[in-house]
Amino acid sequence: MAIEKTLDVTALGELLVDFTQNGDSAQGNPLFEANPGGAPCNVLSMLARLGHKVSFVGKVGEDMFGRMLRDRAAEQGIDMSGLKMDKEVHTTLAFVQKLPNGDRDFSFYRKPGADVCLTAAEVREDRPLIEGARLFHFGTLSMTDPAVAEATKEALRIAKEAGDLVTFDPNYREPLWESEAAAKEAIAFGMSQCDVMKISDNEIELMTGTTDIEKGVRQLQETYKIPLIFATLGKDGAMAFHRDKNLCVRKAGFVNEKTIETTGAGDTFCACALHYVLTYGLDGLGERELTELLTFANAAASLITTRKGALAVMPTKEEVEAFLKERGE
Repeated sequence: MAIEKTLDVTALGELLVDFTQNGDSAQGNPLFEANPGGAPCNVLSMLARLGHKVSFVGKVGEDMFGRMLRDRAAEQGIDMSGLKMDKEVHTTLAFVQKLPNGDRDFSFYRKPGADVCLTAAEVREDRPLIEGARLFHFGTLSMTDPAVAEATKEALRIAKEAGDLVTFDPNYREPLWESEAAAKEAIAFGMSQCDVMKISDNEIELMTGTTDIEKGVRQLQETYKIPLIFATLGKDGAMAFHRDKNLCVRKAGFVNEKTIETTGAGDTFCACALHYVLTYGLDGLGERELTELLTFANAAASLITTRKGALAVMPTKEEVEAFLKERGE
């Protein structure tokens, strides 16, 4: 019997606090603002802004930060009934430093953090959230430690049995891995499981050894048979590769003079891409739709760079459309 799909997207992974610098104190010490974050929930937040029914599966600590994350994510319209609260291990924290070249440096407090303590048994408790979704989304940060890696694999097994479309974002964060080889193994596993992937230019180079984006993506599609890949290129925009239709579409990014940080830009882009996948289906995405998708997703990503944090400040569809109109798109 077919499973009723009452949700659009369920995502599994990390939910954490991003401490981003917000000026200095009178004594000259850096001040950090506690922003709710974590790539999977960032993606869900933007999808909720675009009108989708979404849910999250993961774990935070039973502490002030965990409660803040639960409440703030719920305020964005995310079903948080799949969130576990760990009484023994604290919520994961990340301190984000903006570098002079615009990149970010992350310092994680996660050895352990509550998110890596999610177990396969706990995932099975939330089976209806995964089975009832049209799309299941995950990344590699839920594969850095043995327990949560097994939880991720269990969720994938449930999703595939239920006929969910599986989407993946490697979201490589070097400090969280014991070695580059371990990270590449997890990314390769994710690629072997997904129907749609969002991947950054530096992750393409990590996995293929080439800085030629098209060559690298073609290599990944041939190796892992991924139907649809989105490659993000930072301020230079993004590309879409549809394997079955032999399509490669590229759109320039929107350089924004109001940019203050890039946290969440990739997650915002990813959510917009998934919005179009949900709207048109893989078969319905031709060159016109992919061009529109890239334009919209690039604009939304540009907007989020003008705000501190991501999860609680995602742009609305109307804001993205107004931004595009201003830019003559």
